[in-house]
Amino acid sequence: MNSPAPLRAYRLRVPLTTPYRLAFGALEAFDTILVECGDAEGRVGLGEATVLTGYTDETIEDSWRAARGLVRALAPLGPGERRERVLPLAAQRPFLASAFLTAFEMLAGSPLLRIEAETRVPILALLNADDEDALHEEFERLYGAGYRTFKVKVGFDPRKDLAHVAQVQSVVAGRAAIRVDANQAYSAADGVAFVRALDPRGIELFEQPCAAGDWQSHLEVARAAQVPMMLDESIYGLADIERAAALRAAAFVKVKLMKLGTLAALADALERIRALGMKPVLGNGVACDLGCWMEACVAARHVDNAGEMNGFLKPRARLLDEPLEVREGAIRLRAGYRPRFDRDRAEPFILETVP
Repeated sequence: MNSPAPLRAYRLRVPLTTPYRLAFGALEAFDTILVECGDAEGRVGLGEATVLTGYTDETIEDSWRAARGLVRALAPLGPGERRERVLPLAAQRPFLASAFLTAFEMLAGSPLLRIEAETRVPILALLNADDEDALHEEFERLYGAGYRTFKVKVGFDPRKDLAHVAQVQSVVAGRAAIRVDANQAYSAADGVAFVRALDPRGIELFEQPCAAGDWQSHLEVARAAQVPMMLDESIYGLADIERAAALRAAAFVKVKLMKLGTLAALADALERIRALGMKPVLGNGVACDLGCWMEACVAARHVDNAGEMNGFLKPRARLLDEPLEVREGAIRLRAGYRPRFDRDRAEPFILETVP
């Protein structure tokens, strides 16, 4: 048996600089579980799960109870035994499992996190403004900062959503790609009405119009759409990716590390999407800097479009000792960088620690 290594989990609530408006409500803080493990040589592995109920069925309360139990159960075990104990959990609790499994992968020196030379990973920016003047200012500021792909949230009221997208198209004026995201909020009828009236100019894709499990409603919208479709909340693993391809449900499929469990599974999923003739998109807009850094490392090898791992730009504070650097609309991954949890900086946001 391998000798036990230190293992700890933290529950955090990290406030955002401004509320993140989603179709199912405004988010004011990230509810995050961070796992930290180490070895006798002083190496440290970190993993993150930021739980967004409504996007996932997992809740922060239930996830934290399970995390406490896992830390106690895994403490006496060696690294290999810990991984084998947690892997089966990924099918039922992928967010929670990913926090532990990615910490183990980082500690083991996963090649997916190894950056040999400075690498640029473009990311998208979110347009939040509503009125025309504010929207102009917001877009020009972000465009000037180098962003070339922008996301617009819809799913509130189809008629008002269409007017807002048209306003965005006018402001963007063909200078950048636009992604439209409904976050599961439309019925089939509303989604069909929306896509039939949507001007396709400059629209790169339309993301997840209907509920995650309602494939039939999604297909009705997809068949009426004049723009490429993307699935997000419907996709948790390879079986869902295969289903999307078999149904010809989407041109794009988005995945997130917290849904796949491990870095290795994430990389496999991205390549499977491409092999099935769809385009992979990667990134979590509701994740702290650790999760976004890990996704950016994988994106550098497996994705060729704007990443959506911009969640780290939303909280008031970072969790890592060195901030992720963004220049010209891209995350700059530094060669040899290995993040460490900055407990002193995070202290005001830590609600509980185990052990």
